[in-house]
Amino acid sequence: MSAWLISLEGTAAGRDLALALALLAAFLHAVFGALQKGRHDPWMSRGAIDACYGAIAAPFALFVVPWPEPHMWPILAGAFVIHLGYKILQANAYVLGAYTVVYPVVRGTGPFFAVIGAYLIFGEVFTGIQMLGVAVLLSGIFGLAIYNLRTIEVARDTLPLALGLAVLTGAFVALYTTYDAYGIRATADPFTFLAWFFFIDGIAIPIYAVYRWRRMADAPTLGPLLTRGLIGAFVAFFSFGSIMLATRLDKVGEAAVLRDTSTVFAALIGWLMLGERVGPRRLALMALIAAGAVIVEMGG
Repeated sequence: MSAWLISLEGTAAGRDLALALALLAAFLHAVFGALQKGRHDPWMSRGAIDACYGAIAAPFALFVVPWPEPHMWPILAGAFVIHLGYKILQANAYVLGAYTVVYPVVRGTGPFFAVIGAYLIFGEVFTGIQMLGVAVLLSGIFGLAIYNLRTIEVARDTLPLALGLAVLTGAFVALYTTYDAYGIRATADPFTFLAWFFFIDGIAIPIYAVYRWRRMADAPTLGPLLTRGLIGAFVAFFSFGSIMLATRLDKVGEAAVLRDTSTVFAALIGWLMLGERVGPRRLALMALIAAGAVIVEMGG
């Protein structure tokens, strides 16, 4: 499968597959965010997810895929540090703020910084039409965040800090997107990077989650928590794997922008799973996000 994927790099078929993978990542990323923000403490949910995907990835990393080349070890170490910072920021933002306010801000700042990073690192340049599409998409995302901020009734006293953390989280999203795109292109087999990334990325947060769980007055039952973790692990595999393969097959900036149509899916999930209200204004803003993504893709 690795040889087939590599053969598609730079081709029309590869671009089409990258588009499909980026949109799949958008949907799955929204599901992943809802799983972390759901009824459990975000640290507990994230710890369970990381523990499960680290354990599942371990045998693939150790016995199935080719081992990383010597130059890949520092790259993997850098990815571990960047993702740890991202997860700490995101978990704190989810603790302090409502999902439908925090998530759009994270996803809105992410593509903005990712487009800049793709230009600086990979020399990718968006056309004027694509920049218009980015502007349309970002206006929809931030419009959705502002609308949610005005109508939300819970945790308003902690929202300013949550929004600040959300902006920082978005910057880390752009950082890991461009850095990981560099990493997956630096190895001969893309699945080597993916397997080893999940293996080492599943180490740190579960340790803290266990520490936190032991000190909670009303600790969640392990059975349902681990079930959520197992579901989240497979969502993470396909979400992160899809966007990383998309960045290897096609432009990093375009993949990052299309992935952040996840805000549309997040609003629908917030309505269906978390009982949050969706009205005509939010639907219009979601349509604006989708329109921006279409403009970016058609303008390339």
